[in-house]
Amino acid sequence: MNEFINRGTGLLLIDVTNSNPNGDPDRESDPRIRQDGCGEISPVSFKRKLRDLVEAKDSPLWQELAEELDLPKEGFDIMESKKTRRADVNKLSLQELLDKYWDVRVFGSTFLENDKNENESFIASGVVQFGLGVSLDPIRIERMTTTKVMPVEEGKSKGMAPLAYRIVSYGLYAMPFFVNATAAHKTQCTKKDIELLLRLIPHVYKETASYIRSQVDIRYAFYVEHNRARGTYNDFRIIEALTPKRITGMSGPATSWHDYDEAVLMQSLDELNVKLIGKTAPVIDLMEQL
Repeated sequence: MNEFINRGTGLLLIDVTNSNPNGDPDRESDPRIRQDGCGEISPVSFKRKLRDLVEAKDSPLWQELAEELDLPKEGFDIMESKKTRRADVNKLSLQELLDKYWDVRVFGSTFLENDKNENESFIASGVVQFGLGVSLDPIRIERMTTTKVMPVEEGKSKGMAPLAYRIVSYGLYAMPFFVNATAAHKTQCTKKDIELLLRLIPHVYKETASYIRSQVDIRYAFYVEHNRARGTYNDFRIIEALTPKRITGMSGPATSWHDYDEAVLMQSLDELNVKLIGKTAPVIDLMEQL
């Protein structure tokens, strides 16, 4: 195993315009929404996109990152994949699983429960945990019927999808994430595994855009690496300092990024960096890697 990983604290500010960042299967794929009217993006949906980027070994993105990070050809498969067969997983020892699957080392897995030898430890929790992404303000959901020239049903002159286009007109979502160095001992997660994750984050939405997610992207991807594995500063104070505030006097659903006071956010960032001196590395924006 490589040298120890330090604790990390991150906050993603996900900007959504006329798109559905995460459909809710319990509401006919409406954008996810809370009782208070704020939108949601599930951690599962975000991690799925990260897994897809790692699995796409023929993509220019993967080939560039593999070269830049000097990644070995083996050890970066994805277990939570449609291509993975449970029977093949059951043949592997716990060590072979850790050596083979990047997502098991980084995110852990409940897929292994009851499948491995009783003398082997299950990996239920991983090193990296993404929290629920919640919009900073209530969102408006728009629905529209769409048509297509080629119908799905035989004998129809055109196809209709009543109210199938379900989007958020605008929302700014905050999704925290944490690197728990303590779990790395169990999953054998390395610094290179975490570096790959951090390099992938800026590309999550750009490289997986779709018809219904055409304007979803990360505006800021703040990340703080602590000076020690156990952490050296309060996670929630970091997240609070990096969360944007509405321009004074504005309320209700936001209509664009300009409804938030970016100058106040940058001032809060500068003040936070002063407090972090000697405790963590300075706050970085992963999006600057682009």
